[in-house]
Amino acid sequence: MKTNSHPDLETLMFLIAKLPGLGPKSARRIALYLLKNRDNIMKPLSGALDKVYQNVARCNICGNFKTNKIDCNCSNKNNYEQICVVENVADMWALESTNVYSGQYHILGGTLSAINGINPEDLLIGSLVSRIKANSVKEVILATSATIEGQTTAHYIKDSIKNLNVKVTKLAHGLPVGGEIEYLDDGTLFSAFKYRSSLNSD
Repeated sequence: MKTNSHPDLETLMFLIAKLPGLGPKSARRIALYLLKNRDNIMKPLSGALDKVYQNVARCNICGNFKTNKIDCNCSNKNNYEQICVVENVADMWALESTNVYSGQYHILGGTLSAINGINPEDLLIGSLVSRIKANSVKEVILATSATIEGQTTAHYIKDSIKNLNVKVTKLAHGLPVGGEIEYLDDGTLFSAFKYRSSLNSD
């Protein structure tokens, strides 16, 4: 991304280009926009990034974001009859927007993928098993995407918890093959969640 610009600007564009959906040209446009709006965009953005870096981290138990000064919601022993398992925080936010579920969430941090070298130990699957054992969980809802990786992950989790005497269900109607949770509309998610099916008899 050579532009004969200042090395600091080159570094900024290089880092912006690493963000999902952005390439060198988009990174250049964003960097120039930030420079043009130093006081009302760049400075507040820099401060916000620093605060998030200092104060927000991923919970190593449930995978959700938490602040360093407040216990994560997963430490609350109430409402632990159900755990909904999703791939990422964006999926959780999408499901929360439907108001169809009010139980606990478990964010895996991705999906199993041999091609990308993502193994079970790279995801919070062991932590999920521990949460089920430690709490009065009656149902685990597998809300992984209808992709090959998502379904492979769901089957692996199902096998991992098959001896824990817990009901295992998956999202059903309205979830298109290949669909990723965070990109589906509220109506589709509501239907898929409400009419979820059992996996225990598979």
